[in-house]
Amino acid sequence: MERPLLEVRHLVKYFPIRRGVFRRTVGWIKAVDDISFDVYEGETLGLVGESGCGKTTTGLTILRLEEPTSGKVVFQGKNLAELPPEEMRKERRNLQIIFQDPYSSLDPRMRIKDIVSEGLLSHNLYDRKRRVKVVGDLLQKVGLSPEYMNRFPHEFSGGQRQRIGIARALALNPKLIVCDEAVSALDVSIRSQVINLLEDLQKEFGLTYIFIAHDLSVIKHISDRIVVMYLGKIVEVAPKKNLFDKPLHPYTKALISAVPVPNPDFRKHRIILQGDVPSPANPPQGCRFHPRCPNAMDACRTQEPQMVEVEDGHFVACHLYKG
Repeated sequence: MERPLLEVRHLVKYFPIRRGVFRRTVGWIKAVDDISFDVYEGETLGLVGESGCGKTTTGLTILRLEEPTSGKVVFQGKNLAELPPEEMRKERRNLQIIFQDPYSSLDPRMRIKDIVSEGLLSHNLYDRKRRVKVVGDLLQKVGLSPEYMNRFPHEFSGGQRQRIGIARALALNPKLIVCDEAVSALDVSIRSQVINLLEDLQKEFGLTYIFIAHDLSVIKHISDRIVVMYLGKIVEVAPKKNLFDKPLHPYTKALISAVPVPNPDFRKHRIILQGDVPSPANPPQGCRFHPRCPNAMDACRTQEPQMVEVEDGHFVACHLYKG
């Protein structure tokens, strides 16, 4: 079997809770708590879950925009978590991110040509004339006119700004791009255009995506495999078809039941979860989902479930399944 492009092993990211005059650490927010998964070259891995489940922190920690508390992030055989700053800087050419908010992710004081070419300049690639040509080509690739390169971000719509963000991510010809809620801030009509653009660019450049979203209809359209997270833990991993045809974890079933169906005559059974998501500063013992789970058993309250493979490539962490 081919080796994954990216291997995440026992990744942990805690944020300290500080209080008092001396800002002493009195606890930890367990944003990402011991997760493992693989990403294969050329695929789109969807990362889904409710707000606050740790999706974005996972993406930022993989790229070391947030330093991991512990664990390994192995990219093309190198553990990114252990690389010294200069080595990590070189690896960043292969690792890029498209941010959620197209308004705040672009510096309002910089022209578009400077924003898109910033990575080229940082890595000392090409002379000024060649950089301008590269920027023009990239803008064309994402559906914008090269004539726009001397404009400022405030002169563009949200969809156009996100296209500029995509052009910036493509500038260094990366292998892996983390798309952090890349379409959630856009109108529905623009959202579909940007998703189609991402798919076309993936085919053209052989890109690999980690696509973070809370909208399962978007995840279903763009992903090859899907990772479901809840309160810092992975609860299910499966190919897209398997996950939507036969979800195993009660949390996944509830998420899928909430996806709207574009048929007014179809009556879908909706699973309504009781209660709120617990605080990541004080997660429940055992299975973290058990306070809201309709199938909770005694074991769920005391024992943390282990990830088991129920079907080929379909993994779930739930006491209802023993492998």
